[in-house]
Amino acid sequence: MQKFIPSVLVAAISMSLTACIKSEKQDEKVEINKNPYPSTYQVLPQQTTIIRNATVLTGTGERIDNADVLMINGKISQVGKNIAAQSAAVIDANGKWVTPGIIDVHSHLGVYPSPSAESHSDGNEATQPNTSEVWAEHSVWPQDPGFNRAREGGITTLQILPGSANLFGGRGVTLRNVPSQTMQGMKFPDAPYGLKMACGENPKRVYGTKKVSPATRMGNMAGYRMAWAEATEYKRAWDKYEADYAAGKNPEAPARDIELDTLKGVLDGEIKIHNHCYKAEEMAMMIDLSKEFGYHAGTFHHAIEAYKIADKLAENGNCAAMWPDWWGFKMEAYDMIQENVAVVSSKANSCAIVHSDSATTIQRLNQEAGKVMYRANENGFDIKPKDAITWITANAAKSLGIDDKTGTLESGKNADVVIWNSNPFSVYAQAEQVFVDGAKVYDRFDENYQAVSDFSLGQQ
Repeated sequence: MQKFIPSVLVAAISMSLTACIKSEKQDEKVEINKNPYPSTYQVLPQQTTIIRNATVLTGTGERIDNADVLMINGKISQVGKNIAAQSAAVIDANGKWVTPGIIDVHSHLGVYPSPSAESHSDGNEATQPNTSEVWAEHSVWPQDPGFNRAREGGITTLQILPGSANLFGGRGVTLRNVPSQTMQGMKFPDAPYGLKMACGENPKRVYGTKKVSPATRMGNMAGYRMAWAEATEYKRAWDKYEADYAAGKNPEAPARDIELDTLKGVLDGEIKIHNHCYKAEEMAMMIDLSKEFGYHAGTFHHAIEAYKIADKLAENGNCAAMWPDWWGFKMEAYDMIQENVAVVSSKANSCAIVHSDSATTIQRLNQEAGKVMYRANENGFDIKPKDAITWITANAAKSLGIDDKTGTLESGKNADVVIWNSNPFSVYAQAEQVFVDGAKVYDRFDENYQAVSDFSLGQQ
């Protein structure tokens, strides 16, 4: 009985405090708008269309000869042989090849428009090592003629990234490659944002020459760790605010920090990492860094030495975006093999990608993948077109977090489709017709589907 009395007192005091808390009037809850620049993309005019008698690479590892692809309401309806489709517009693709729309995970179109001029060179906020607060979409110039040239090469989706001068370069944005007056008119609805990070020589060179940290690779790591530690505390403060408010308290909201909003987005699993990182040991270190702070290390871009740690990348679920034969332009890009993509691709649970990082090679990303296939097979691999197409479609979509919407020709996916005049990995291959969400956005033989930017008017 003596033990019961204090318990009653504690309970009474607790109820009293709870009553006080519940009776306190709450201020209006502070909410952060995570999408202040929403997509305004509208599907262009489209109709039910069937492509007949083509060689189809589905992007799922399958090749179907003499097959049909049916597009209804902007979606892939069926892929197979002898599909019935009354009232559909028919495209005879006998002798031609059909693939999913090509996706480039690393582009600077719009932020480094072509032709290049200093006045519209807006891709690198090289003013401090951490510029997570900048968003590439705020530099995109939709009239960059490069978008039209890329569409002629079958590019239907592309991620625009800021540059690689900084440890944290800012947010990237994923766009539909359609003509538009505004960036938001191209913005891929509901695609996750990406955070550009950079390893190695670039940040230490840019800031080391200014006698500012980082000047070494250990300085790079220190900079990342300091930023993630700060972001962890920022997230903790907001999580506490949310929990206290939900409990009926009237907490004071943490001070808003736009730079830390982006890093918190990564910690919350809402923003994907895209890390410019060449060397094997640095990629491995970045995986360890992600484990220290509890996020996923995402995709390594320009991963020249990915073949050295292909097992580790697959084990940790990291994508690697690579060039077929571009290396040796600086020390960290020296130890390349031309089978790099194939080695990474050979591992179970791998995610190998061919990317461009170029306003010119984006126009023939299919042939960039073809180079890898040729060199790999020359050195003992057995890569088929049905496999190689995944490097520029399905795996790229996975890297960007949009693989539930595009990247393969499967029922229910967006009807992003390219009709090629021949095997897309041939040096003679040309995209003849390109569809985004079932709407034709390019036709090599019809000027009505050959968009021209204002910048190009009157030019030959």
